[in-house]
Amino acid sequence: IAISARQEIRRRVADGAARAEALAGASKRLAVPLAASTATTVFAFMPMALLPGPAGDFVGSIAIAVIVMLAVSFVLALTVTPALAGFLLPRGDAPARWWRNGAAAGLAGRIFAASLGFALRHRALAVLAALVLPLTGFAAFPSLTAQFFPGVERDQFYVQLTLPDGASLAETEAAMETADAVLRAEPQVRHVHWFIGESAPAFYYNMIADQDGVPGFAEALVTTATEQAAEAMVPRLQAALDRGLPQAQAIVRDLAQGPPVAAPVEIRIVGPDLATLRALGEDIRRLMAATPAVIHTRATLLGGAPKLVFDLDEDRVRLAGLTLGEVARQLQALTEGATGGSLIEGPEELPVRVRVPAAGRLGADRVAGFHVLPPGADGLGSGWPGIPLQALGTARLVPSDSPIARRNGERINLVQAYLQLGVLPEEALKQVQARLADAPPALPAGYRIEYGGDADARAETVRNLVGSVGLIVALMIAAIVLTFNSYRLSLVAGAVSLLSMGLSLLALAVFGYPFGIQALIGVIGSIGVSINAAIIIMTALQQDPDAARGEPGAIRDVVMASSRHIVSTTLTTFGGFLPLILGGGGFWPPFAMAIAGGVLLSTVVSFYFVPPMFSLVAGRPRVGDGRAAAGTSSSARSGGRFARAAAE
Repeated sequence: IAISARQEIRRRVADGAARAEALAGASKRLAVPLAASTATTVFAFMPMALLPGPAGDFVGSIAIAVIVMLAVSFVLALTVTPALAGFLLPRGDAPARWWRNGAAAGLAGRIFAASLGFALRHRALAVLAALVLPLTGFAAFPSLTAQFFPGVERDQFYVQLTLPDGASLAETEAAMETADAVLRAEPQVRHVHWFIGESAPAFYYNMIADQDGVPGFAEALVTTATEQAAEAMVPRLQAALDRGLPQAQAIVRDLAQGPPVAAPVEIRIVGPDLATLRALGEDIRRLMAATPAVIHTRATLLGGAPKLVFDLDEDRVRLAGLTLGEVARQLQALTEGATGGSLIEGPEELPVRVRVPAAGRLGADRVAGFHVLPPGADGLGSGWPGIPLQALGTARLVPSDSPIARRNGERINLVQAYLQLGVLPEEALKQVQARLADAPPALPAGYRIEYGGDADARAETVRNLVGSVGLIVALMIAAIVLTFNSYRLSLVAGAVSLLSMGLSLLALAVFGYPFGIQALIGVIGSIGVSINAAIIIMTALQQDPDAARGEPGAIRDVVMASSRHIVSTTLTTFGGFLPLILGGGGFWPPFAMAIAGGVLLSTVVSFYFVPPMFSLVAGRPRVGDGRAAAGTSSSARSGGRFARAAAE
C-alpha cells in the first residue's frame, strides 16, 4: 500500500505538479482503490480470524495480525507516507537514476510496451494465454499432497503404554521400567518423565489427557538433544518397544498441529447391538493392520478384563445367617480393603485402607478360597474362623463387557490406527478406504461407517471456515461493486481472485509443497495482493477518459504508468517471504510459497488479463477513436510520456 502511494506521488511530481498538489491529488486518487483492496483482503482473512476451537487458536492469531497490519498500513499510506514523500522525493528536474526511474524508457520498457500493445490488439488471444498458468495450477491441485495440519518441529515426543484390561499398577510399573531402560539407552535422550495410571500433563495445546485412574496405562514425555534427533528416534524406538514389550501396546508419537485427535485415522461403526459392533470392529481392525502404513490398531469395544463371578446359593447363605449384601461387603473389604483410619498430611486427610496382602488375594483360586464370617464370629478366638466362600456357591471366570461408547446418543465402536512416522493421515486413510472397498464388511441394516481422526477434524475445520464465507463474500462483492460502480468490472476483479488462487496452487505443485491450512492462508494472502493490483489498474483506467472509452493506446499508457508500483510490490512481497522459503521446515515454506509464488506469477494476470478484459468490457472505441486515435492523440500522449521518461 505504501509503495502504491509513493509511486503515485512520485509520478505526479515528475509530471511537474507542485508538491502540495501532487500529495493531495495522489491521496484523492488512491483513497478509494486502496480502501477497496484493503477491505477485500481483510474480508478474505476474516473467516480464519473468526474460526472457533483449537483450529482457530492455531491460525486465528496469524489472520488477526494480517488484518491489523492491513488496517494500519492503509491509514499510514494516506497520512504518513504522503508527508514523508513531500520531504524526501526528488524534484521533477532531478537527474535520472535507474533506482529512481526504473527501465520504462529502456529496452525492457519498450518490450513491455510492445507486448501490451499486442495484447490489446489481440484481446482474446491474450486472455487465453493469461489463463494457461492459472488453469494449470487448478489441474495440478489433485496431485498436491494433502497435509491439512503440519507437523511440529520440536525436540520432544511422547510414549504411551497400554496394558490389557485388568492389569495392575504393579504390572504397569514393570512394563514402564522396561520401556524406560530402552529410552535411556539412547544417547540423544536428555529427559524422560513417566506418569503411571494417568495421562501426562497436556504441555502442548492439542494433547488429550483422558486416561486418569486407568491402572494399565502409562505415559512418558521425552526430551531429546535436537529436533532432528527426536524425528530420527521415533521409528527406532517404536520398533524397539514393540520387541521388548509384547505384553503391552507401545505407541511412540510425535507432536502435531491441529485439533486434538486420539489417533490419526479413526473409523466409527455405528449401530445398536454390541456383539455386532464388536464383530465388525474386529473385521475392520484386521483390514487396518494389513495396511503397510499402520503400525498399531485399537478398538474401544473389545472383550473386557476377566471377571470372577460367584453364583451364591441363597438358601445356603441364609442358613449361614448371612445375606447376599453382607457377603458382597466382606468380599469388598478383603479385596479392596476397609478404611481403618486416616492420616493428616498438610491440609489433606488421607484415608488408610486395610486389606489382605497382595500375595493372598491375587489369583482367582485365592479369591475363591476366602472365608466369610457369620454374625458374631470374630475370626480369632471363636474357633470358627469363617465359612469358605466355595461352600456358599460356585465361582466362574467370565470376560467383562467393555465400556459402551456413544456419540450423539448412538452406540459406536471406534477403531483407531496409528501410523508410521512421516505417513500423512490423509494418505493412510486412502489406503484403508481402498482395502474397505476391496473387501467391504457386511453391514446389517441400521449400521453405518463414519470416519474420524484427522479427517473428521479437517472436515470440521472446513465447515467452520465455510460457515461465515457467505457473509464475507457478500461484503467483498459489495466493496468491489461500490469501488467500480460496475458489475462487469466487478466480475473481472472476481475472475482475478480465482486466477490468483490457481497461480498459488501452481507454485505449490511446481516446488512439491503440500496443501494444508498454512498453504490455504498463503493462497488467501496471494488473492489479496493480486486483487489489489487489479483494482489499482482498473480504477486508473476508469479515471482516464480515453482509456475508459477502450482506446488501446490510452489503456497501454495507463498500465505502463501503474506498472512501476505493481512490480515493486511484487518484488518486495516475494523478497520478504524468500527467507521463510529458504529456511525450510514443515510450517512456513508452504505458506510463504503460496503467497510469494502466487504474487510473482500474478503479474501475468495483472498485465495481460486485466487490460484486455477491461478493453472488452469498456467496448470497442468509436470510429475514428480506435486504432487511428491510438496512432494520433493517444500515440502523442504515449510518445510524450516515453519521451519524458527518456529525458529523466
